[in-house]
Amino acid sequence: MVGTKNGAAIDLAEFRQGWRVLLLAIAGVMISINATLLYGFGVLVIPLQQEFGWPRPALQAAISFLFGGAVIGLQLVGWLNLRFGIKRVTLVSLFTMALGFLATTQIRGSVWSLYAAFFLLPIVGMGALAVTWTQLLNLWYVRNRGLALALGLSGTGITAAVTPPLFAWGVAHWGWQAPFVILALVNVLVGMPLTLAWFRLPQVRAAGEAAPAAPALAGMSFRASLASPKYWICNVALCLVVSAVMGMVTSTVPMLRDRGLALTSATQVFAWFGIALIGGRLVVGYLLDRLWPPAVAAVSLVLPAAGAAIFLSGSTDLALLSLAAALAGLGAGAEFDIAAFLMARYFGLKDYGRIFGLHQGLITVASAGAPLMFAAMFSATGSYTTMLVYCAASTLAGALLLLTLGRVPQAAVQARAAA
Repeated sequence: MVGTKNGAAIDLAEFRQGWRVLLLAIAGVMISINATLLYGFGVLVIPLQQEFGWPRPALQAAISFLFGGAVIGLQLVGWLNLRFGIKRVTLVSLFTMALGFLATTQIRGSVWSLYAAFFLLPIVGMGALAVTWTQLLNLWYVRNRGLALALGLSGTGITAAVTPPLFAWGVAHWGWQAPFVILALVNVLVGMPLTLAWFRLPQVRAAGEAAPAAPALAGMSFRASLASPKYWICNVALCLVVSAVMGMVTSTVPMLRDRGLALTSATQVFAWFGIALIGGRLVVGYLLDRLWPPAVAAVSLVLPAAGAAIFLSGSTDLALLSLAAALAGLGAGAEFDIAAFLMARYFGLKDYGRIFGLHQGLITVASAGAPLMFAAMFSATGSYTTMLVYCAASTLAGALLLLTLGRVPQAAVQARAAA
């Protein structure tokens, strides 16, 4: 072990024991359907438009159906995990999702066939959504939980970098169906073998027992969490932050173009969002393990409010605008890690799948609805000012709400100390 349990140094013992699980989680997050289709969909728009004649606005709506299916899948997976076991549900989901990808290559005629495919894919692949991989990391890591979650969820950054060129290569050689075939092969040839080899739950050996057993998981039941004000504080606070971040993600480039910036300059500014997203995720993950979690969450999630304030100034200075984008990225990178960490720390792992699954369902609804809300704001005012005011206010409100969570439950403190 490097350093002390509560020191600044990283305790490497958990990483030596669980490095395979960490790599599996990174791979699982990388190939999760919400990440691959969200980041790769832009490559599919023109080929689908050329093939079927569907207008671009109609094609963009497919992502809302993807999120809608994810909401349902996230609610079902926790129940199935409890009944059949996490590993079994994950393996079946990887296989059925591969079949779903292959079936998507057969869509024809109406754009509603695309909507149906995107809606059903996260349902048939529910066991391979990010909630599974965060649950696995939460089970394996206690002292380094925040950092492990940050590393695991960094898989989305890899997906964002790799998926578009991979899809473009497939489309160039074999047409619009190729990306779906590629995703099916990745699930079968990468996801399933890694899950079979490395997916396992941590086990403990009680005194006098010949063989280790799965640890008894502490925490609230799903019903108890629904009655907890702290659970709804987390839900409301993080939905506010996510809705704001979604607005800044989708609107930064066109907003800067309206100010007279060239496309290259606008995209260079936005690139700082992605860079800061990765950095913020790792830094916040490290700090969550060492400081009072709500304070770390509040400081990191209030940063997009500062970014929105800079955008509101109307500045065209590239350095200042890049700082604004980076501040938004720091908050965006931290949000999912913070959610997974707080849910495990405050409500335990006994019913984590359903507790975190409902939270992610609510976050997904907020993510899907935010672009529509901001489009309405822009249509009504003809500018991005109202949106930016909302972004600043909602991130500030969400950060302040998290400060009301109070102490971490004593059971979680004892589990951390015993680890």
